[in-house]
Amino acid sequence: MVMSFRVADLQTLLGFAGWSKSGLKHELMTRCLQLVQLRCSPEVLKKIKELYETRNSKKSLEPVLQRRPTETLQIATLDHTGSLTKVPMPPPPPNLEYPVQYGKYVNGLGKFPPKVIKPEVRLVKLPFYEVLDELMKPVELIPQNAEKIQESPCTFVLSPRHIELIRNSRDLHPGVKSVQVVLRICYTDSSCPQEDQYPPNIAVKVNHNYCAVPGYYPSNKPGVEPKRPCRPVNLTHLLYLSTTSNRVTITWGNFGKSYSAALYLVRQLTSDELLQKLKTIGVKHPELCRALIKEKLRLDPDSEIATTGLRVSLMCPLVKMRLSIPCRSDTCAHLQCFDAVFYLQMNEKKTNMDVSSM
Repeated sequence: MVMSFRVADLQTLLGFAGWSKSGLKHELMTRCLQLVQLRCSPEVLKKIKELYETRNSKKSLEPVLQRRPTETLQIATLDHTGSLTKVPMPPPPPNLEYPVQYGKYVNGLGKFPPKVIKPEVRLVKLPFYEVLDELMKPVELIPQNAEKIQESPCTFVLSPRHIELIRNSRDLHPGVKSVQVVLRICYTDSSCPQEDQYPPNIAVKVNHNYCAVPGYYPSNKPGVEPKRPCRPVNLTHLLYLSTTSNRVTITWGNFGKSYSAALYLVRQLTSDELLQKLKTIGVKHPELCRALIKEKLRLDPDSEIATTGLRVSLMCPLVKMRLSIPCRSDTCAHLQCFDAVFYLQMNEKKTNMDVSSM
């Protein structure tokens, strides 16, 4: 039955089960087949049968509605002698002909108007998280009613490969694996990659337990509202590490702004691992530094001030200690460097720093 469903039927079935309704037809079909195999409840079977019967009833009515335009209808009338005669009914005018009005054009538009494809929401890449797989693409959190507090459920299934990666990964801390399933939430804006941003009154429930979400940092300045660090939410410790489907319910406040949520399988990196990665791809040739120094010492005929020397400290401006691994951004015009080890350690908890230009 499910294999004969169209896109609208597949989306209706997934929405009934609380699963994600986004994606192409083959993705929806795969998701529905997983639903039948994993959660074959009487309610789901009843919904499948209802959609199948509705689809077949529509097909049985199509031959009746699709009357050929060349056929003429006949009506019986009484003439002046009292006998019955059959008079052909005139055909409908061209602008009211059923196949033309409802088969080709409706209100001046084609039968199948062009599908408007919305650009996908993209999230910024986080240097301390290596994405292994995308479990759920960014999906907009759509309010279901006029209430301020909304709930948006989604369901996903871990593959055997995902389960093996999680179980075989090393422990970063007691009970915290390096391979994780994380939830990321951002504004629904496709103009540029979005940073993580939590909606108001957020709460995340995984299966039957609530997951901890970073709280607000108190502010020492009077009149300044406390800030909340928005980072990926680790769901791994509350998931079923089996082929059983996992259900994530996001409770959020609907106060006018639109948000999107996504699920990723990631490997969390430490500052030491990121430093080794930086050493392999980020070492610049000394000639580039010499060329930058020569450029700064070059005489500018339009300027009355000439630079005759440059002074650079061997102390890291961040921790006031001697530089061990000098580091500087490609986009920075200064010669002064900072220490890469301390910089990565200080930003390890922020997760949203940019190391692509270092």
